[in-house]
Amino acid sequence: MLNSLIFILQEMSPYLLLGFLFAGVLHVYVPSSFWAKHLSANNLSSVLKATLFGIPLPLCSCGVIPTAASLRNDGVSRGATVAFLIATPQTGIDSIMATYGILGLPFAIARPLAALLTAIFGGALVNRAERRSAPSMPTSTASCPSGQCKCPPRSIARSIVAVLRYGFIDMVRSTGKWLVVGLAVAALITAAVPSSFFERFAQWPLLSMLLVLVVSVPMYLCATGSIPIAAALILKGLSPGAGLVMLMAGPACSFASIMVMSRVLGRRALIIYLASIMAGSIACGLAIDYLLPREWFTQIVQAEACCHLSSTPVWRLISSIVLLGLIANALVTSIINKYKVKSIMDNQTIYHVGGMSCNHCKKNVESGLMKLDGVEAVEANVERGEVVLTGIVDEEQVRQAVEALGYEYGGQA
Repeated sequence: MLNSLIFILQEMSPYLLLGFLFAGVLHVYVPSSFWAKHLSANNLSSVLKATLFGIPLPLCSCGVIPTAASLRNDGVSRGATVAFLIATPQTGIDSIMATYGILGLPFAIARPLAALLTAIFGGALVNRAERRSAPSMPTSTASCPSGQCKCPPRSIARSIVAVLRYGFIDMVRSTGKWLVVGLAVAALITAAVPSSFFERFAQWPLLSMLLVLVVSVPMYLCATGSIPIAAALILKGLSPGAGLVMLMAGPACSFASIMVMSRVLGRRALIIYLASIMAGSIACGLAIDYLLPREWFTQIVQAEACCHLSSTPVWRLISSIVLLGLIANALVTSIINKYKVKSIMDNQTIYHVGGMSCNHCKKNVESGLMKLDGVEAVEANVERGEVVLTGIVDEEQVRQAVEALGYEYGGQA
């Protein structure tokens, strides 16, 4: 099991580090007002733009919900919001690079392409249902909502620091725990599951996909953490199409995100969202299994497995050490934050906020509450599920703001 874990880590780490770097560049240099400006129309064009915008963004299924809720509040159409919600958690610059590193180029192409088709399908269905019932949400005229602009720092040095901090600190804090879980599960599957286990499903690809779908939907799997699990299952005999189903459905669905989405978008949009992911993932999986050569999707995985005990290039070893150091820093910081006792001043109030799961949640809650009149500063603690608000503000306004962002308000501490 340890050998499997080391092997997978060495294969993924260089591409993960490169992906985290690209994620930092996107975060620093693309203002969030840019997304809302292009996604307000209730048409196919906005759905397509939302999909193309969402695919490279490195947001997990918990981080994408408040982001989408914020975009919705700024006037983004419901169809574009659903397309964004479908495409974004399935992919990302970091996960695409990691997919290429461990599953090969065909999977690295098929994964974002499947997310693209599924998101367009789901967004178009929601827009069609919207036009039949009620007009879409009025478009926001704000070109740069307060607290949401992410303008590039003025100096080159500050911009580089911001890119590195977001990519290698904030992003690792958001995905590190789930990446460790994914690596551990993949190593366990490789070591414990018999090689013949999935061979019994070889004649029924659809049945294996449905089985994977049942397991993947309620689980929380980030786009990056699902890669080693899919690779391990394919090595054990699971079809490449069923592996793609896990890569799509696992990151895009979880019970937590489903509950929040129902409140933000409504039950009808939620049903279309889930149906689009399930039908789209199975359709894409069947296309891979029946229309494309199996060797395209299994050759690199099998070849790397055969070279399991071969010598490791120095650059992969260094990348693995750096990634482990970043993950260790993120986990230690999370533990410290969980048990850190903060002294509260007279003009500060602590509120319980449920549903914060990553650093993206922290940023969204802080920027959302900073818009309230009378608020001087906001500090969210994901590990403790608390928000320290400095200033004088009505509690009802805080509750409404928290719920509008897609989180659960638990009252004052």
